[in-house]
Amino acid sequence: MGAGHSHALYVHEHSVVHRMAPQAKLVAALGMVVSIAITPREAVWAFGFYAAVIAGLTGVSRIRPGFLAVRLLAVAPFVLFALFIPFIATGETTEVLGITVSVDGLWGTWNILAKALLGASVSILLTATTEIPDIIRGLSILRVPALFISITTFMIRYLELIADELGRMRVAMTARGYDPRWISQARPIASSAGALFVRSYERGERVHAAMLARGFTGEMPMPSTEAIDRSQCAGVLMLVVLFAGTAIVALVAT
Repeated sequence: MGAGHSHALYVHEHSVVHRMAPQAKLVAALGMVVSIAITPREAVWAFGFYAAVIAGLTGVSRIRPGFLAVRLLAVAPFVLFALFIPFIATGETTEVLGITVSVDGLWGTWNILAKALLGASVSILLTATTEIPDIIRGLSILRVPALFISITTFMIRYLELIADELGRMRVAMTARGYDPRWISQARPIASSAGALFVRSYERGERVHAAMLARGFTGEMPMPSTEAIDRSQCAGVLMLVVLFAGTAIVALVAT
């Protein structure tokens, strides 16, 4: 993955957050997500505080709210599932707009929605302010196992290659007049999926053989990275302590 390679989630800006070391942002994101995950569902005030801080970080990063909102559609399946919980959960019931629903189910819905949206927002901010090669480099600096880093690197790269290959196949099918409107016309899609799998597998073998021929030893080469300055360390520590402290207070008070 070259240094000039970019991805769809990255936003080219020159904010303070963009200039931070990737390992610092990874530590901050992990601390924020873990704090959100362990916060009791009844601590509504804590989730409001998390949302305010994330909104502030979004503004500092110069990320448009619309960009964040569109990317949050990725958690739509979890949101749809959560909306059904009050109607299928058991236990004490109450009425909302004349409809009888489960109290535990309502809390469950709130718990999923709050944690999924906040956690996803943190991840989106991380990828919007950090290039993929920088994230990989940050993981290496944090002593993440080399095997995990290699698998992650190849997965990201090959997902993009497969998506490009699928796009070319789709254009070719459309150019040949393929315009499915009924389920009986779906057979070419299944054939295309099989062809895509075979092409991807063969391409992976060729790339692996080429890497071995060039001396690949199982670890991806990582460019040198500047050390984190004290101001970044202080900012990350303050953010993690702030989120962790809020989660601990919420656990104790609930």
